[in-house]
Amino acid sequence: MSTTMRRALYAGVALAQPLIAGPAAAQEIVELPGEDRPLTSDFEELYRVGSATGADWEQFGNVRRVGFDGAGRLYVFDSQADRVTVVGPNGEFLRAFGRSGEGPGEFRSADGLAVMRDGRVVLADLGHRAYHVFGADGSLERMVRMPTEPGTVRITDLLPDPSGEAVFSAIGAPTLRAGMGAAARTSRLTSRPVERLILTGDVAIKDTVAEGWLHPGDQTDGLPISGAPGETSFDLPPRQVFGPLMLAGVLPDGSVAFSDSSALAIKIARPEVGVWRILKRPLQPIPVTDRVIEAEKQRRAAAGTRSSFMINGVRVNPEVSHADRVGFFDEVSIVRGLRTGWDGEIWVRRHGEEPGDDAGPIDVLTMDGRYIGTYPAGEVALPAAFGPDGLVAFIERDEIDVRYVVVKRLRGR
Repeated sequence: MSTTMRRALYAGVALAQPLIAGPAAAQEIVELPGEDRPLTSDFEELYRVGSATGADWEQFGNVRRVGFDGAGRLYVFDSQADRVTVVGPNGEFLRAFGRSGEGPGEFRSADGLAVMRDGRVVLADLGHRAYHVFGADGSLERMVRMPTEPGTVRITDLLPDPSGEAVFSAIGAPTLRAGMGAAARTSRLTSRPVERLILTGDVAIKDTVAEGWLHPGDQTDGLPISGAPGETSFDLPPRQVFGPLMLAGVLPDGSVAFSDSSALAIKIARPEVGVWRILKRPLQPIPVTDRVIEAEKQRRAAAGTRSSFMINGVRVNPEVSHADRVGFFDEVSIVRGLRTGWDGEIWVRRHGEEPGDDAGPIDVLTMDGRYIGTYPAGEVALPAAFGPDGLVAFIERDEIDVRYVVVKRLRGR
């Protein structure tokens, strides 16, 4: 397949992906401007939490995920302490819940915080093979079992459904934690679906919202295949450096915006409908040449770049033992990050001047197909979470590499 045809396939235009419902012709293609319209960041800082010398409640071990509820309260998941801390609108401590343990509501290998608008909280836990659902007061409402399935069980970001009865996740999104499923062999993937997990019963029910494109370098679901105590080995495919990431965010009407291609083509899908709108900017991916490959290898060697995730309580670094299997995609994918706001904005982070630079400009789009503008590289980071009334949270690091959270409000543009 030629690069031109492949780009068309990625963008869902000339060769559209099969949808859950409805023909490809029903998709609305929105062509956005190609020239950047610069934005200037205008944020009001409200408070900061997290300090090695602060109050006991804010001495976080590892700020992993953050989220807001509808009242503007901030929820901070500390994966080292296995605790969720709730902070009020003025930065004051309200309560904390969660701890390590084997019982209901206690965490064995939890990650993927999702905060509902009414203040309920969902966390996935591989050790329990279940989702913890906490009430707005921090008490455990119930545990919902994960569906039994073969292959590798992976936790990716959990995205709260505005209805409050489900969460979304994207298969192929960056892995937070992983563990063995029902099968003891490597399983074959055929797509990278966006899934809605309905949590109203004893067992979570999966509903596929849309099928994301699975590029050739991502077709095998690597599964741990041996396990002496403290050791884990993998059967992993060659990594495709610069390949398309699977990135998703939830919109206020319950639709999902996601990117699965090397082009800048943001697809918007709705449960029981599939992809119904595609937002495109005519930016062309950079071809991966020998010079680009050599520069990236040198950058990674100098930075000691490696990828890792948690599996059965052990942090593993598959890139370390499989460095000789790292491959390169044939072009540099544009999109490196995606977040969605409570007002329907979609923030899309592009790569920087160098192909391996993930901290490039940030485009701000709207779900109804408008291009607001672009924050130049270095102007603002991609928020870790959005909240009501323009609230945004950023996870930052201090001079001794301790993570803390900065909460700001985005003022009118």
